[in-house]
Amino acid sequence: MASGSAAAGLFLLLALHLGRGAAAGTEELVIGDAKGEVTLTCWNVSPEAVLVEWFQGEPEAIPILFSSDDRVPSDSRLSLVQNSSLHISGLRVQDEGNYTCKEVLLNETVHRHRIQLLVASGPETVNVNIYPTTALPNGTLYAKKNDALNFTCTSDSWPGPKIQWIFSPSTSSPEVFTEVNSSLNYFVLSPISPGYQGNYSCNATNPRSGRRKTRTRELLIYCAYSRRCFQRAVIHALKERLGLGKFADPPPSSPRCWAQTSTESSQKVQLFCSWPKGYPHPTLQWTNQEKLNWVINATGPADTSVATLDGSPTLQGKQFTCRGSHVIMERAAQACCVQLEGPSIVSDGLRSCFIGGAVTMTCQLTSGNPPAKITWLRNISQPETEIRSGGRFLISQKGNMSTLVIQNCSVGSDNGYYVCKAENPLGLREVLVYLTVTEPTNIAGIVGGVVVLLLLVILVFSGLLLYFGPHLCLKANILRNQDAGDILVLVDSEEGEVLMETTEDSALQQGMALANGSSIWRAKSSQEEVPDEIVLEETRGEARPST
Repeated sequence: MASGSAAAGLFLLLALHLGRGAAAGTEELVIGDAKGEVTLTCWNVSPEAVLVEWFQGEPEAIPILFSSDDRVPSDSRLSLVQNSSLHISGLRVQDEGNYTCKEVLLNETVHRHRIQLLVASGPETVNVNIYPTTALPNGTLYAKKNDALNFTCTSDSWPGPKIQWIFSPSTSSPEVFTEVNSSLNYFVLSPISPGYQGNYSCNATNPRSGRRKTRTRELLIYCAYSRRCFQRAVIHALKERLGLGKFADPPPSSPRCWAQTSTESSQKVQLFCSWPKGYPHPTLQWTNQEKLNWVINATGPADTSVATLDGSPTLQGKQFTCRGSHVIMERAAQACCVQLEGPSIVSDGLRSCFIGGAVTMTCQLTSGNPPAKITWLRNISQPETEIRSGGRFLISQKGNMSTLVIQNCSVGSDNGYYVCKAENPLGLREVLVYLTVTEPTNIAGIVGGVVVLLLLVILVFSGLLLYFGPHLCLKANILRNQDAGDILVLVDSEEGEVLMETTEDSALQQGMALANGSSIWRAKSSQEEVPDEIVLEETRGEARPST
């Protein structure tokens, strides 16, 4: 299978026909890959050959490797193909050397065929290092303008590789920077400028087999925003069709910090620091003045840093600072802070509900960082019985306010204590709410009774007014007439006293009669008696002078 060996590597065949007989022979060069396999073919084997022997080196100088007379070879990697060709598997570098095939015919004529076997190994890997640089998430490297960059490429092979550094800018054809026949290729660019922005490839080639291995890294050169650098960026953008995003651009806003409970464990606190929309990504670092023992776990994109802490009440009031720096604004680092707090909640202590009705209980989180988880529990004697939203219970949360709605209240199942629990990694707070379920009051009957009572009062008052109304009006007229008669009567001084007393007594009797509900004819008869008394007094007065 010499052709298979030639496909894996470089196969060179040099055939020199020297004629027949003992002096006749053929020479060739075969190259095989290490850990592979190769077949050394014994050319021009005659059907009349009675024996074929393989030697490493000159014939009969060393022990026979393999023979067609069924002698077992000393190496299990060796085998005979078609009773003539030597097959070697698991090729090693130590297998290199000269191999001779000896053919013996019936007439004892001997043919020899000599082959030189070379073994090639690698290159398997190519290691590229460009420093000082920083890697972006996609593997692209970036460096600052005017830095001194070191370019190093290493590779192992047998024999030693040929290593090339090739620079490929977008605006021109590739250019070979350096080329050496060694396992190490190293050079320095200083000062670096945006003109050296592009792809740098290291090629390692095995000079024997021709196998090649390549490693390419993209390098970006950044400079701070200035008018000159901006113009250069525009030129490169137009030429390379990259756009300004390939040049340094700090985040447009300040870093943002927040805390939350870990999704993996409710007893751990995660501190998040985010500073997005910068290119390349900024460097973020969490610090604490008290130098607590904690570990920063970088997760997610490079513009976000996450610090994980073990939850404990000792973190109450502790403040943590995230400082962010960017490649073009290292001296103007920005920061944000987050302060941790345990939970605090408030709620109504007493609530009531009518049987068959609905009641709403609320619980408000007044403090807590990271935000606490609010749950509702039933019955203080079983605080671990958590109420789930569903059926007659409806639990909702909007912002820091949690609401529990109980529908179709029942004395046996709903009356009693409820617990509102707020918990975060720093601690736990609970408040009790007592629910009283009572029988509903017949409000309609009470309202109806009040209305009927008011109607009765109005009817009684109206009846009294209708019954006593005419009498009251007539009595008022009598009083007015009596007053007018008293004013018009003129009497003498002595007789006037008796008349006034009589008149006053009559008026008093009339008033009392009216107050006691006497009839009108009695008042009139009393009034008619007054003129008789006046006449009597006048008669007596007239009789006195005659005496």
